[in-house]
Amino acid sequence: MNTAKPKRFYKIAEAVEADGGHGIALDGKPVRTPAGRPLAVPSAALASAVADEWSTQGETIDRDSMPLTRLVCTALDLVPGRRAEIVAETAAYAETDLVCYRTDEPPALARRQAAAWEPLVAWADERYGARLAITSSITPIAQAPEALEALRDAVAGEGDFSLAGLSLVTRSFGSLAVALALRDGRLDAQAAADASLVDERYQLERWGEDAELAARCARVARDAADAERLFRLLAA
Repeated sequence: MNTAKPKRFYKIAEAVEADGGHGIALDGKPVRTPAGRPLAVPSAALASAVADEWSTQGETIDRDSMPLTRLVCTALDLVPGRRAEIVAETAAYAETDLVCYRTDEPPALARRQAAAWEPLVAWADERYGARLAITSSITPIAQAPEALEALRDAVAGEGDFSLAGLSLVTRSFGSLAVALALRDGRLDAQAAADASLVDERYQLERWGEDAELAARCARVARDAADAERLFRLLAA
């Protein structure tokens, strides 16, 4: 498989006015998504940030260093045609949300879980009217239909760009409650990553370095930071 990075083929990347929003141009030519759609976004601040990702590329284009571009392309190419599916997949995380499944042992981990997750359960109830049930059993528990419906409505109410970010972090966190708290500004990126990694961080502290767990922690923190930046730029 060819993994070579494409060479940079332009000198100047800039945000420009575009029909229905703000676009990005490379040497004056509009950028298009992989599906051929104009890369246009609703926020001038977001367009400027995406243009900066293109501007800071070196002799080759490293798409791994362009998270906003990836999220924007997802919002433009994938979300419109799969919106109902993405909403359903994202909302379904509430059925087995991370913050609802606690441990009794060891007590130190149980205390950490309660400290990180109990405020989020209370917040979801206050913010969305979604009273989530909590268990210390490994057996899945049924959540109240009205709670699931309230959270699904919250997901369905997101615009395409915000939904792309919310879907990313919900999968990364394993928690819709944590993802919505990040989306709403209830948690910042660091706090959201910490809340979703309580168990992993405890294991690393107790048993020492584990490459797989450390890589997961780094990925979750990166996803949280990318989504938080997207949400803030959309609101700017």
